[in-house]
Amino acid sequence: MTKFEKVSLFLLRVGMGWLMFYAGITKVLDPTWSAAGYLVNAKTFTGLFQWFAQPGILPVVNFINEWGLTLLGVSLILGVFVRLSSILGAALMMLYYFPVLTFPYILPHSFIVDEHIIYALALLYLAAVRAGRSYGLENWCSNLPICVQFPKLREWLG
Repeated sequence: MTKFEKVSLFLLRVGMGWLMFYAGITKVLDPTWSAAGYLVNAKTFTGLFQWFAQPGILPVVNFINEWGLTLLGVSLILGVFVRLSSILGAALMMLYYFPVLTFPYILPHSFIVDEHIIYALALLYLAAVRAGRSYGLENWCSNLPICVQFPKLREWLG
């Protein structure tokens, strides 16, 4: 990989990381934030998303949403556990995509593809190319004794 490719990959990873971190931490810090409005107004898979909005399940959904985004951002910024967090992040982006989908239109200026699809694809790319190894902590983490002892863990690190 050339230096330009490494720097570009690093910038994409940190940029996506900041986007996710900021989206998550603003939810964590806002005690009034809830995913309820987003879920009950779902246009696709309404039964599933309204089930997520039930009073007994909503606090778990809110917690996973807030902290999932925040930790995804931290993972990408630091370049550790990028492969695992990116795959989970891509799944989260799809959960954001479907409630607003009125096939084939998402928004007035979107046809099938919106920013959630682009985010999911970028996250999958970061997972595929092991982006945490470009100026990230994954090289250091993958050489820790626990990762050497458990090769599967090392594989998921990056």
